[in-house]
Amino acid sequence: MEKIKDRKDRYGSISKSVMGKTITVSYEGKPSYMIEIQRDFRLLPEKLKELGYGRNRACIITEATVGSLYLEELKQLLSPMFSCCTSFVFEAGEASKNTDTVGKVYEHLIQNSFDRKDVLIALGGGVVGDLTGFAAATYLRGIDFVQAPTSLLAQTDSSIGGKTGVDFLQYKNMVGAFYMPKLVYMNISTLKTLPKRQFSSGTAELIKHGFIKDQSYTDFIRTRSKAIMEQDYETMEEMIYRSCQIKRDVVEQDPKEQGERALLNFGHTIGHAIEKLSDFTLFHGECVALGMISAGYISCQRGNITQEALDEMKKILESYGLPVRLKGFSHTPEEILETTRLDKKMESGKIKFILLKQPGEAYMTKELTDSEILAGIRFILQ
Repeated sequence: MEKIKDRKDRYGSISKSVMGKTITVSYEGKPSYMIEIQRDFRLLPEKLKELGYGRNRACIITEATVGSLYLEELKQLLSPMFSCCTSFVFEAGEASKNTDTVGKVYEHLIQNSFDRKDVLIALGGGVVGDLTGFAAATYLRGIDFVQAPTSLLAQTDSSIGGKTGVDFLQYKNMVGAFYMPKLVYMNISTLKTLPKRQFSSGTAELIKHGFIKDQSYTDFIRTRSKAIMEQDYETMEEMIYRSCQIKRDVVEQDPKEQGERALLNFGHTIGHAIEKLSDFTLFHGECVALGMISAGYISCQRGNITQEALDEMKKILESYGLPVRLKGFSHTPEEILETTRLDKKMESGKIKFILLKQPGEAYMTKELTDSEILAGIRFILQ
């Protein structure tokens, strides 16, 4: 294997030991963990040593596709600092995000004598991060874990805030825990290996951050779409940094989703229903994009935002290759509505729905009627 120190990064130039951007995330009023936005993996051992790791055990948990790209590189970097550096690789895809896979992780950790002083490292996208975090939260009633997200969706959303979980039967993220990582280490160069459709899907969550919280960030996303889709490094770094700041600010105010944090579910209620009914053939970000347009339409019908604002939302999403219409879907609006009732965000039999008060400002309501939701669903099925 080529030496890491001699390897060119995926942006075409020799990697430099440059300090990227850093964000501190607090939990219950105290600094909890750092988000490191870097060009490569080289600083990860140093950051782990700063947290006190060394001589103990580490297990890198990943899925097969990501593992084929980065697992050996990470093992080469981390093995010198740990007494044991193992790996657990599972089959890629949402179908693996379940309690059966978590059970196999437990078995691997037990067989390799992992204790509470050891650490798990989640190398991959949202499925890997969610599953690893849940395994960490429940193994021996809690073991440290580190997020090393490799997808845009994970880097700007799921790796931040400590939400972990797995699917149970047909119910998405129904089993889980709030459990904070010790570090989130983002290597932006991993995004270069994402298929175009998957990268595009990942942009949905960061676009969402602007829609619900920051119109100036929406303006940045709108004007820099070409550079972002071409993955210009400096633009990507700024985009991820600003998106992570928004996510950080929200989760600090409401770490366990009692109020403010629920706004991050904008587009997710209908989006999750479509994702499930498509049998996950549609990507998560694609479904969230459709859900945001549906919620935007309802917001417009309620007089909260203008038709021009809704049209602008559609243009932004389309500029990132995201769908704003769902053509040829085999399920009816009524079936989509019924599936939303299986969502874990139900409360006292009512759907908690996120709408826009105005561009850059969202709010939660439990007062939507079935006819309003159906109208929103029909709008994206036209």
